[in-house]
Amino acid sequence: MDDDDIEDYDREVELALYREYRDVVGQFKYVVETERRFYLANEVALERKDTEHDFYFELTMADVWVWDVYRSDRFVKSVRVLTFKDVNVEMLGDRELELPKELALDE
Repeated sequence: MDDDDIEDYDREVELALYREYRDVVGQFKYVVETERRFYLANEVALERKDTEHDFYFELTMADVWVWDVYRSDRFVKSVRVLTFKDVNVEMLGDRELELPKELALDE
């Protein structure tokens, strides 16, 4: 395989992952971003934990889809994340998310 073949493969895998995301996003209530991953979840609990000199976040999620190209099964029953970095949790609206037409991928 040359570099172009590898780049084409990577692009196809990312596109397939995006399409899967687009197909499943309507099944979830929350979008969660950490420094390492992007998740869709139906239950989310975020708790700040204080230590003697610092603090960290404990994030627990249930009924989860994980944005990760290298996972064979992206649907997970529960996830627990400990992090010193920012965590972003957003509640999805009832309406279906749609990309603007100029950004939509034609199939």
